[in-house]
Amino acid sequence: MTALTLDNLHIDTLVVGAGQAGVAMSEHLGKLGVPHLVLERHRIAEAWRTARWDSLVANGPAWHDRFPNLTFDAVDARIGDDDFPSKESVAAYFEAYARQIDAPIRTGVDVHRVTRNEGSLGFTVETSRGVIEANRVVAATGPFQHPVIPAIAPRSGPQKQFHSSEYRHPEQLPDGAVLVVGAGSSGVQIADELLRAGKRVYLSVGPHDRPPRTYRGRDFCWWLGVLGKWDAEAMQPGTEHVTIAVSGAHGGRTVDFRELAHRGMTLVGRTQSFDGGVATFAPDLADNLARGDENLRALLDDADAYIARNGLDLPEDPEARRITPDPECVSQPLRELDLEAAGVSAMIWATGFKVDYGWLDVDAFDADGKPHHQRGVSTEPGVYFLGLPWLSRRGSSFIWGVWHDAKHIADHIATQRRYLDYHLQAQSTAPRDTATPPLTYSANARAE
Repeated sequence: MTALTLDNLHIDTLVVGAGQAGVAMSEHLGKLGVPHLVLERHRIAEAWRTARWDSLVANGPAWHDRFPNLTFDAVDARIGDDDFPSKESVAAYFEAYARQIDAPIRTGVDVHRVTRNEGSLGFTVETSRGVIEANRVVAATGPFQHPVIPAIAPRSGPQKQFHSSEYRHPEQLPDGAVLVVGAGSSGVQIADELLRAGKRVYLSVGPHDRPPRTYRGRDFCWWLGVLGKWDAEAMQPGTEHVTIAVSGAHGGRTVDFRELAHRGMTLVGRTQSFDGGVATFAPDLADNLARGDENLRALLDDADAYIARNGLDLPEDPEARRITPDPECVSQPLRELDLEAAGVSAMIWATGFKVDYGWLDVDAFDADGKPHHQRGVSTEPGVYFLGLPWLSRRGSSFIWGVWHDAKHIADHIATQRRYLDYHLQAQSTAPRDTATPPLTYSANARAE
């Protein structure tokens, strides 16, 4: 769908962003009869296309990481339920979904500023295609907006530095060794790919969870579902900065840092500083690996208890509890690394992202710029947030989780519209005060 001039358009609900969150939001608003428009600065699901490395696949299987009303094989018959779709397949899936629900999406439109109207309903929205009015605004731009590179990163030096969002393939890097900082899903997959390509790889490993890819014939996504862990409403204290080491690459397998080391990768602790071309690492590598092992065993224990409690006939899987022996880099960890002497020519920062709502000029944020909301309903009336981690539960930032969060927000919007409709109907039958202009409201505004 092509972008049009939007000047003087008045829409009931504006959705900003046409990734998985925006498409889900459009489906639920459409089902409830809420007139709406979705604006996207690039293309539908653009982050899956251009903000990921070439070989990326979804971390969950196709039967799980999807919306309820469309299967992956309906878009591409080559994708089975237990396959891990490529990033191109995920983008194609959301394009197909948008067509299926006839989502009113306008691409190539950048939202510059949203401000609350004074003395009238709603918001003024300045875009690259004109100024529009909206009664409500849903920020569906997701959590991966701006790459984060820590302040400790060297400001100069011979090494080329990339954020994981800039990495595409091993041939992109210069000859020589690579230091990958961050061992969550992105960091461990990139480090593994570089190792397979023949690179000398140093991987900086911090605190992490390490779930089994599969256990007793079931994927870990299934286990987290039946054990109620996807629906956890708050993270456990002290886990705010813990990443999840899980991968769907190469058909999906449990991440084993020690196995990577036995294949030639050098593991180091958390990266603490750089001084004169020397990187310093915390003495926490063994503890971080032990914590990951503990997380693995805890989930296996929960799964075994669930099987026994429900009398399920699932095969035993003793190999899942096997811990690979410590390699030398764990038993005698490096505390410092002279980058030039080690031949390190590149560093990849797999250190996450931060949100940026600079375009949303409303009173809905704390001093650190984080949204104030309850399950996506902002403290600023008429503003909503969707697609953020832990918006309502652990699964909120995942494909299927965002669909359910969108339903809650759409229901809230529909309820508010009914209250406003009652107010307007009552106002239309009451004697009119000619000195007070009526509320500006278009119940039948269309995104055309």
